[in-house]
Amino acid sequence: DKPKLFDRLQAQPSDPLLALIGLAKADTRPEKIDVGVGVYRGAAGTTPILRAVKQAERILIETQETKAYLGSAGDRRFAELLRPILLGPRANDETIAGVQTPGGCGALRLGFELIATANPNARVFVGTPTWPNHPPIIGAVGLEIVEYPYYDRGERRICFERMTEALGRAEAGDVVLLHGCCHNPTGADLDTDQWAEVARICSTRGLIPFVDIAYQGFGRGLDEDSAGLWMILDQCDEVIAAQSCDKNFSVYRDRVGSLWIKTGSASATATAMGHVFQRAREMWSMPPDHGA
Repeated sequence: DKPKLFDRLQAQPSDPLLALIGLAKADTRPEKIDVGVGVYRGAAGTTPILRAVKQAERILIETQETKAYLGSAGDRRFAELLRPILLGPRANDETIAGVQTPGGCGALRLGFELIATANPNARVFVGTPTWPNHPPIIGAVGLEIVEYPYYDRGERRICFERMTEALGRAEAGDVVLLHGCCHNPTGADLDTDQWAEVARICSTRGLIPFVDIAYQGFGRGLDEDSAGLWMILDQCDEVIAAQSCDKNFSVYRDRVGSLWIKTGSASATATAMGHVFQRAREMWSMPPDHGA
């Protein structure tokens, strides 16, 4: 009897987050609050569409003349307009380039694909706890994960000493995954001095900071929430950032994100972006245009 392809597959372990969402849906109590998924909800428990987004959609309906392909780079104007919002004082830095992606997940996967292409032996230092989808995305491209304690639930504080101790053991070329703001799932963010120290360690040890900034504006403000990223960009020659507009524009299902690369020179950034476009072409050809 010939073996069947899908008989070779083993059942995947259930996702505890999805199980929690299922329990919330099954709960008939009217006062319940589902905190399983990080989406904004109003008092009625719904996720409204912003009036500004509705207005923009009407403009699109009335003025859009074609739905032809945009190419792997997606909407280049979208990335251009994000530069001052995300990069602040480094908005005009020619060593930094960005590309539209299908949400923050797409940006993360594309960024780690680039790392695996450039250095398949790179290790990724990840604080725990972290967003549950981080490890699977990193593992999918074959990179090794090194975990370290980030947050002490009992004492309700960041384990900064243990974090810096772990980064002190990282080798040049290793990657440090950082939450830009509104740390998921703890909400505990590095303060200004801690960001400065992390930037210093990454710079002096030749580590690659990978900043996941998915909630810009939901913490202390647009500029304040990107201040850590700005410190990293000031001190490190090579930086990767995964950004998302899904949450702060409340357009979750439209998948609106971007990936940003900084290298030591404009020519090196252009070369890196060439690989980014190729990987994007292989995975999704072009990102969805409507949300951007």
